[in-house]
Amino acid sequence: MGMGSMGSPGTSRRRGARRAMRHRPVAEINVTPMVDVMLVLLIIFMVSAPMMTVGVPLDLPESTAKPLSSQTEPLTLSIRKDGSIYLQDQQVEFDALVDTLLGVAENGYEERIFVRGDKDVDYGSIMKVMGAMNRAGFKKIGLVSTEELQ
Repeated sequence: MGMGSMGSPGTSRRRGARRAMRHRPVAEINVTPMVDVMLVLLIIFMVSAPMMTVGVPLDLPESTAKPLSSQTEPLTLSIRKDGSIYLQDQQVEFDALVDTLLGVAENGYEERIFVRGDKDVDYGSIMKVMGAMNRAGFKKIGLVSTEELQ
C-alpha cells in the first residue's frame, strides 16, 4: 500500500490548520491611517478657510468694541475708497440702493444690514448711505470695523 502524495494521513489536516491559524483575519481596527487622513483634512480646512471670505476688499478702521453674535447672516453693504457701493459683492448705484435692498432683504425692513466702510472713505459718504437706508425704513443698521491692536 503506497502512500499518497500528501504523505501520512494526519499531516494534511495539520498543515491546513496551521495555514488557517497563520492567515486569520485580524479583529482589531487600525486607526492610524484614519487619524492621518483626518489631520491632513484639518490642515487643508485651516489653510483654506481664511481664503473663503467673500466681499469687497477694504481697509477697515479699528475698534475696541466686542463682536456681535448672531444666528442669521446679515446683508453687507461695502463702501470703497472711491465711493463705490457694493451690496454683498455686487456693485450698486446710490440711486438704486434702496430698491435693491428691498428686493434682496428677506425680512423686509427688519433685515440686519452691516455697513463696511474703508477707513479712507469720506465720512459724509457713509452717512449719506446710512441716511438713505434709514429714511427707507431700515432700522437695524450697524457699522463694521476690525479689532484694534494694542
